Amino acid sequence: MSNAETSVELRTFLLSLASNAMLHLGAIPDPETNEPNVNLPLARQTIDILTMLEEKMAGNLSTEEEELFENLLYDLRLRFIEKNKSADQEPS
Repeated sequence: MSNAETSVELRTFLLSLASNAMLHLGAIPDPETNEPNVNLPLARQTIDILTMLEEKMAGNLSTEEEELFENLLYDLRLRFIEKNKSADQEPS
């Protein structure tokens, strides 16, 4: 197997993390149960990891990579806020 076949590009890695956050936000179904499963602490943790990576990699990203970070984080943060609000409004 060549390096090209085994290497992970930054874009692929970021999209994988974003998909994981979407899974925890219940936006995509759990592959095992095919049902949405909301876990806001895990969603928040994944968003925080993406934020940390963006900050640590600042100045070393292409314009495309910067835009990807910006768009992913904007979408995930917005979804997190919406999901968090709806969770707060649910009766206990």
